[in-house]
Amino acid sequence: MAKTVTLRVEDSVYNLIKKAADGERRSISNFLEYAAINYLTSDLYVSDEEMQEMLADKALMKSLKLGIKESQKGQYKIVG
Repeated sequence: MAKTVTLRVEDSVYNLIKKAADGERRSISNFLEYAAINYLTSDLYVSDEEMQEMLADKALMKSLKLGIKESQKGQYKIVG
């Protein structure tokens, strides 16, 4: 079931969203949904090809496994 989300943005941001939605011939609501899905699926996740490339990189896998072991032992420092 669809959910309603209320969003408060500055006028300048609204105008930018409106122009982008108009350019895509979408409603503002549909454009925001499209933009969010596009961002979440393309920027936060790797493709299957990228994942296979990373998994094939032995040095990267060794480094990641070492990092996991060190973090589990508490051997890490948070930097900000």
